[in-house]
Amino acid sequence: MTKKAAIAAIALLMTTSSLSYAAETSSSTGGVGQLSATDMKSLTDMRVGIIKAALQLTPDQEKLWPAVEDAIRARAKNRQARLERIAELHDGAMDPLHQSNPVELMQRRADRLIQRGADLKKLADAWEPLYKTLSEDQKKRMSFASYVVMRGMSDVIEHSIEPEDDDD
Repeated sequence: MTKKAAIAAIALLMTTSSLSYAAETSSSTGGVGQLSATDMKSLTDMRVGIIKAALQLTPDQEKLWPAVEDAIRARAKNRQARLERIAELHDGAMDPLHQSNPVELMQRRADRLIQRGADLKKLADAWEPLYKTLSEDQKKRMSFASYVVMRGMSDVIEHSIEPEDDDD
Protein backbone atom coordinates (compact mmCIF):
# COMPACT_ATOMS: atom_id res chain seq x y z
CA MET A 1 0.00 0.00 0.00
CA THR A 2 2.89 2.39 0.69
CA LYS A 3 4.09 1.95 -2.88
CA LYS A 4 0.71 3.13 -4.16
CA ALA A 5 0.72 6.09 -1.81
CA ALA A 6 4.23 7.08 -2.93
CA ILE A 7 3.26 6.90 -6.59
CA ALA A 8 0.12 8.91 -5.93
CA ALA A 9 2.06 11.57 -4.02
CA ILE A 10 4.69 11.84 -6.73
CA ALA A 11 2.03 12.10 -9.43
CA LEU A 12 0.18 14.75 -7.49
CA LEU A 13 3.31 16.81 -6.81
CA MET A 14 4.56 16.57 -10.38
CA THR A 15 1.19 17.48 -11.80
CA THR A 16 0.39 20.37 -9.52
CA SER A 17 3.79 22.03 -9.85
CA SER A 18 3.83 21.85 -13.64
CA LEU A 19 0.23 22.92 -13.90
CA SER A 20 0.83 25.84 -11.56
CA TYR A 21 3.59 26.94 -13.89
CA ALA A 22 1.26 26.52 -16.85
CA ALA A 23 -1.45 28.51 -15.11
CA GLU A 24 1.01 31.31 -14.34
CA THR A 25 2.25 31.26 -17.93
CA SER A 26 -1.26 31.29 -19.36
CA SER A 27 -2.48 34.04 -17.08
CA SER A 28 0.49 36.22 -17.91
CA THR A 29 0.10 35.68 -21.65
CA GLY A 30 -3.67 35.96 -21.80
CA GLY A 31 -4.85 32.34 -21.91
CA VAL A 32 -3.97 28.73 -22.49
CA GLY A 33 -4.26 29.30 -26.22
CA GLN A 34 -1.12 31.39 -25.80
CA LEU A 35 0.97 28.60 -24.26
CA SER A 36 3.88 27.81 -26.49
CA ALA A 37 4.21 24.50 -28.26
CA THR A 38 7.14 23.78 -25.96
CA ASP A 39 4.97 24.34 -22.86
CA MET A 40 2.24 22.08 -24.21
CA LYS A 41 4.81 19.41 -25.13
CA SER A 42 6.22 19.63 -21.62
CA LEU A 43 2.77 19.13 -20.10
CA THR A 44 2.14 16.18 -22.41
CA ASP A 45 5.53 14.68 -21.53
CA MET A 46 4.67 14.93 -17.84
CA ARG A 47 1.26 13.38 -18.39
CA VAL A 48 2.76 10.47 -20.32
CA GLY A 49 5.47 10.01 -17.71
CA ILE A 50 3.06 10.02 -14.79
CA ILE A 51 0.73 7.49 -16.36
CA LYS A 52 3.56 5.19 -17.41
CA ALA A 53 5.28 5.39 -14.01
CA ALA A 54 2.02 4.71 -12.21
CA LEU A 55 1.31 1.63 -14.32
CA GLN A 56 4.67 -0.05 -13.69
CA LEU A 57 4.35 -2.01 -16.93
CA THR A 58 5.67 -5.52 -17.34
CA PRO A 59 8.02 -6.23 -20.27
CA ASP A 60 5.11 -7.71 -22.27
CA GLN A 61 2.95 -4.67 -21.53
CA GLU A 62 5.79 -2.33 -22.53
CA LYS A 63 5.41 -3.62 -26.09
CA LEU A 64 1.85 -2.20 -26.18
CA TRP A 65 2.80 1.18 -24.72
CA PRO A 66 4.12 2.98 -27.87
CA ALA A 67 0.67 2.97 -29.52
CA VAL A 68 -0.86 4.53 -26.39
CA GLU A 69 1.86 7.16 -26.11
CA ASP A 70 1.54 8.03 -29.81
CA ALA A 71 -2.23 8.46 -29.44
CA ILE A 72 -1.81 10.67 -26.36
CA ARG A 73 0.73 12.84 -28.16
CA ALA A 74 -1.34 13.07 -31.36
CA ARG A 75 -4.40 14.11 -29.37
CA ALA A 76 -2.41 16.77 -27.52
CA LYS A 77 -0.93 18.07 -30.78
CA ASN A 78 -4.37 18.33 -32.40
CA ARG A 79 -5.72 20.04 -29.30
CA GLN A 80 -2.92 22.61 -29.44
CA ALA A 81 -3.72 23.26 -33.11
CA ARG A 82 -7.41 23.80 -32.25
CA LEU A 83 -6.49 26.22 -29.46
CA GLU A 84 -4.19 28.15 -31.76
CA ARG A 85 -6.96 28.37 -34.35
CA ILE A 86 -9.41 29.66 -31.74
CA ALA A 87 -6.87 32.27 -30.65
CA GLU A 88 -6.38 33.34 -34.28
CA LEU A 89 -10.13 33.64 -34.80
CA HIS A 90 -10.52 35.56 -31.56
CA ASP A 91 -7.68 37.95 -32.39
CA GLY A 92 -9.10 38.61 -35.85
CA ALA A 93 -12.68 39.21 -34.76
CA MET A 94 -13.69 42.71 -33.77
CA ASP A 95 -17.31 41.92 -32.93
CA PRO A 96 -18.08 38.25 -33.55
CA LEU A 97 -21.80 38.62 -32.87
CA HIS A 98 -22.28 41.10 -35.69
CA GLN A 99 -19.66 39.96 -38.18
CA SER A 100 -19.98 36.16 -38.01
CA ASN A 101 -22.35 33.94 -39.86
CA PRO A 102 -24.02 31.73 -37.21
CA VAL A 103 -24.15 28.79 -39.60
CA GLU A 104 -20.40 29.06 -40.17
CA LEU A 105 -19.87 29.19 -36.41
CA MET A 106 -21.90 26.00 -35.98
CA GLN A 107 -20.01 24.30 -38.81
CA ARG A 108 -16.63 25.21 -37.33
CA ARG A 109 -17.77 23.99 -33.92
CA ALA A 110 -19.02 20.73 -35.43
CA ASP A 111 -15.70 20.23 -37.22
CA ARG A 112 -13.81 20.71 -33.95
CA LEU A 113 -16.07 18.26 -32.16
CA ILE A 114 -15.65 15.68 -34.93
CA GLN A 115 -11.86 16.04 -34.69
CA ARG A 116 -11.95 15.72 -30.91
CA GLY A 117 -14.15 12.64 -31.17
CA ALA A 118 -11.81 11.04 -33.71
CA ASP A 119 -8.81 11.77 -31.47
CA LEU A 120 -10.56 10.29 -28.44
CA LYS A 121 -11.58 7.20 -30.44
CA LYS A 122 -7.95 6.67 -31.53
CA LEU A 123 -6.84 7.01 -27.92
CA ALA A 124 -9.42 4.50 -26.70
CA ASP A 125 -8.49 2.08 -29.50
CA ALA A 126 -4.81 2.38 -28.55
CA TRP A 127 -5.51 1.80 -24.86
CA GLU A 128 -7.78 -1.22 -25.34
CA PRO A 129 -5.13 -3.93 -25.93
CA LEU A 130 -2.94 -2.66 -23.09
CA TYR A 131 -5.83 -2.21 -20.68
CA LYS A 132 -6.88 -5.82 -21.18
CA THR A 133 -3.47 -6.94 -19.89
CA LEU A 134 -3.41 -4.75 -16.77
CA SER A 135 -3.78 -6.25 -13.33
CA GLU A 136 -6.50 -4.94 -11.03
CA ASP A 137 -3.83 -3.00 -9.13
CA GLN A 138 -2.55 -1.40 -12.35
CA LYS A 139 -6.11 -0.49 -13.37
CA LYS A 140 -6.64 1.28 -10.05
CA ARG A 141 -3.37 3.18 -10.41
CA MET A 142 -4.24 4.10 -13.99
CA SER A 143 -7.63 5.38 -12.91
CA PHE A 144 -6.17 7.48 -10.10
CA ALA A 145 -3.26 8.88 -12.13
CA SER A 146 -5.54 9.67 -15.07
CA TYR A 147 -7.94 11.48 -12.79
CA VAL A 148 -5.18 13.54 -11.16
CA VAL A 149 -3.57 14.48 -14.47
CA MET A 150 -6.80 15.25 -16.29
CA ARG A 151 -8.29 17.14 -13.34
CA GLY A 152 -5.21 19.33 -13.10
CA MET A 153 -5.12 20.04 -16.81
CA SER A 154 -8.86 20.62 -16.85
CA ASP A 155 -8.55 23.22 -14.09
CA VAL A 156 -5.89 25.16 -15.99
CA ILE A 157 -7.85 25.02 -19.23
CA GLU A 158 -11.21 25.76 -17.63
CA HIS A 159 -10.00 29.06 -16.24
CA SER A 160 -8.40 30.29 -19.44
CA ILE A 161 -10.31 28.99 -22.47
CA GLU A 162 -13.12 30.70 -24.29
CA PRO A 163 -16.70 29.60 -23.60
CA GLU A 164 -17.07 28.47 -27.21
CA ASP A 165 -14.67 25.57 -26.58
CA ASP A 166 -15.42 24.92 -22.93
CA ASP A 167 -15.95 21.18 -23.29
CA ASP A 168 -12.46 20.47 -24.56
